[in-house]
Amino acid sequence: MFFARKALLILVLFAPAPALAQKLDPLAATPLASTPDHMRRYNECMALARKEPLKALPAAEKWKAEGGGLGARHCVALAMFEGGKPAPAAAQFESIARDMGQERPGLRAELWAQAGQAWMEAGQAENAAAAQSQALELKSQDADLWIDRGLSYAALRAWPRAISDFDHALTLRANNVEILVLRAAAWRNAGDPARALADADRALKVAPDHSEALLERAFAFLARGDKAGANITFARVLKLVPPGSDAAKRAQAGLRGEQPGGEKAPAADSPVNEKNKKP
Repeated sequence: MFFARKALLILVLFAPAPALAQKLDPLAATPLASTPDHMRRYNECMALARKEPLKALPAAEKWKAEGGGLGARHCVALAMFEGGKPAPAAAQFESIARDMGQERPGLRAELWAQAGQAWMEAGQAENAAAAQSQALELKSQDADLWIDRGLSYAALRAWPRAISDFDHALTLRANNVEILVLRAAAWRNAGDPARALADADRALKVAPDHSEALLERAFAFLARGDKAGANITFARVLKLVPPGSDAAKRAQAGLRGEQPGGEKAPAADSPVNEKNKKP
C-alpha cells in the first residue's frame, strides 16, 4: 500500500477512521518499471518516499530528469503526497494515468484512484470525485472505487450521489458492514433516519457488537425522536468501547441529545419526527 488515505467522509459522516486505499501492484515489466534494473530503482525510490519523503523527492526528480520515465514520476508523486503536498501529487498521478494512453486499464484505474485519494487529502472533494469517475470508467467492478467516490460525494454533502455509490458497492460486497454503516450515515445526513436505521440494523445482524453500526442506530433513533431507544443504544456503545475513545465521546454527546456536528436532535413531536415515525 503506497499510502493510506484519511477518509474525509468520516469527518462528514461520523468520525475519523481508517479506510480502504487503492494500491498499485508493482509487477515486473509494467509501464512504470520496464527492466529489472528500473524495477530495483523504482522499488528503492518508493520505499524511501514512504519513509523519508523530503529526502526522496529531490532524488526522484533527479531520476526523472535522467529519463526515469513513469516510474520516476510515480515516485515523485508519492514523495509529494507523503511530504504534505497532496494537490501537486494528485496532479502528477493524473498526468501519469493520461500519459499511459490506452495501456493497462487496471493500472490506470489505480492511478486515477490514487489521484482521488490525494485530492481528498488536499480538501478538494470535487476533483477527487472527478478522478474517481475516471477510475470507475476503467474498473467498474471495484467496490473500493465506488466507496471512494461515495466518500467524495459525502464530503460535498451530495447525499443522493453518495448513497447511489454505496448502493453500487453493496451490490459487489453484499451485507458488508462498513459499507452499510456508511450508507446509514449518508441516509441520516440526507434526512431519512428510517432508512438509516434499517441499514444500521442490517449491519448489526452481521456484526452485533459493531460500535459504528450501533452509533448509527442510536443517532437514527435520536433523529426520529426516540430518545429512550437512542440512550439504550448509546449506553451499549459505552460498554463496548474504551473510555475516552472517539466512539465513547460520540456516544456521550448522543446521550446529551447531540447529533454529529453538534446539532441538537429534533423534539419527539416535531414535524420531522412525525413524518419519519413508523405507522
